[in-house]
Amino acid sequence: MERVGFVSTRIAGTDGVTLETFKWHQVLERNGYECYFFGGQLDTPEERSFLEPKAYFGHPEILETTSVCFGKTTRRSLLSQKIQDLKDYLKLRLYEFCSEFNVGVLIAENALAVPMNIPLGLALTELIAETGMPTVAHHHDFSWERNRFLINAVQDYLQCAFPPNLRSVRHVVINSAASRQLSYRTGISNVVIPNVFDFTTPPGMPPNGRLLRHELGFEDEDLFVLQPTRVVPRKWIERAVDLVSLMKLSRPRLVVSHESGDEGDGYGQRVLEYANRLGVEMLYVGDKIGSARCFRARCDKKYTVDDAYLNADLVTYPSGYEGFGNAFLEAIYFKKPIVVNRYSIFVEDIEPCGFEVIAFESFVTSEVVDRIKSSLDPGNLGWIVEKNFELGKRYFSFEVLERKLLPLIESFQ
Repeated sequence: MERVGFVSTRIAGTDGVTLETFKWHQVLERNGYECYFFGGQLDTPEERSFLEPKAYFGHPEILETTSVCFGKTTRRSLLSQKIQDLKDYLKLRLYEFCSEFNVGVLIAENALAVPMNIPLGLALTELIAETGMPTVAHHHDFSWERNRFLINAVQDYLQCAFPPNLRSVRHVVINSAASRQLSYRTGISNVVIPNVFDFTTPPGMPPNGRLLRHELGFEDEDLFVLQPTRVVPRKWIERAVDLVSLMKLSRPRLVVSHESGDEGDGYGQRVLEYANRLGVEMLYVGDKIGSARCFRARCDKKYTVDDAYLNADLVTYPSGYEGFGNAFLEAIYFKKPIVVNRYSIFVEDIEPCGFEVIAFESFVTSEVVDRIKSSLDPGNLGWIVEKNFELGKRYFSFEVLERKLLPLIESFQ
């Protein structure tokens, strides 16, 4: 039986990389592969995990090193030596991981794309170069996509390892724009595998049923508008506030299901003040909502993200930028009407599939609200959500992932 080793800075929580890693693991396991995990934070099964704290981008030594690599164009020799020392240590630990679990194929989850942990990327690149280890490099975002990495003193490292151009590496990206940029900038051929969801297993009613609505003070006729994202600026949550402020339906309220995470609370406070000025009732419920459909669903919360979706009447997804769009697929899976800002990846990779959504361009108007009312009409709602579910199954299911990923891994044999 082939053993697959996932390597990432973090495989924990509900970030996009961790969620997609969990889905890849599910698909590989049901096709006869055994999966093992290397990272600096891990929610993965303990008996299959190799925890190395210095692999985490938030480890103090890694943070200290990364903080002086960007925003300038030269580095001191002491910094180069520090990076090399950390690289050598992490490479040794990666060798131990591969040996302990007899790993035959590596899957690098964003560790060879975005330079959050430069020593880890260098260590992984050297291990692959030295062993010829078959590797699938799963890239979620690149350094050139983030402003903070554009000015740097480590261009030599970025060209070497983010990503590396090695014969035994197969490269996977999550959208068409990334595919073009990777080929244009590096000459590396790649395969596009979009984010996916398990559409074959339809959602059921959660154990808590409609309790979440009642606990939040919703009456049966009130409109539960769900914003199912982290509270970070690129999510453009102000647009969801604008939308709710224009609605004249029965007491619409905006419910934000996730917490701010590691990007601070400033933006969340700013959005709340904006909502108050517009007279919009906005509820942050991240303290009540735990994760679901990941390695370790948090058991310290009364509700899960599934509860939030199943209790919602409408989903808002007004992001300015997304690498793909996990929340979009979740809304389609839970058969909810969705309002979407036409961010670039949606326009190119999702919209052509034919989904029935309420789309807008950068700002919302009363015309968008009219389309929402039409979509929520019982005569339209049923066929809209069923059509979207079937399209999700066709284009973004686990079976699509199987058809694209398994041949990549089998090509090593």
